[in-house]
Amino acid sequence: MSSESERFHTVAKVGEIPEGHGRAFDVDGVMVAVFLEGGTYYAIEDYCPHQGAPLSDGLVFDRSVTCTWHGWRFSLEDGRHLEGSRSRVPTFPVRVVGDEIQVNID
Repeated sequence: MSSESERFHTVAKVGEIPEGHGRAFDVDGVMVAVFLEGGTYYAIEDYCPHQGAPLSDGLVFDRSVTCTWHGWRFSLEDGRHLEGSRSRVPTFPVRVVGDEIQVNID
């Protein structure tokens, strides 16, 4: 097994995350929110930098997620806050191998 494949962690199976929704997973002590939007999987750290709300519970639309606590909206592609502040959430590479959804937090 290559070192690159060892960095990816299986978090779910295809079909376990509904289109337009997210789910939270603990990946080696990091809470990661994985979303399926427009047929593509995205992974970001599962906290809103504003007050720590779980982003996995957020509203997903147009490759973004909106925090349910105070409405902060973040890009699923690059983690940037879409309403002007300099806040951002970390993003992580996602891949699908067979029927496994895998995330790399390194």
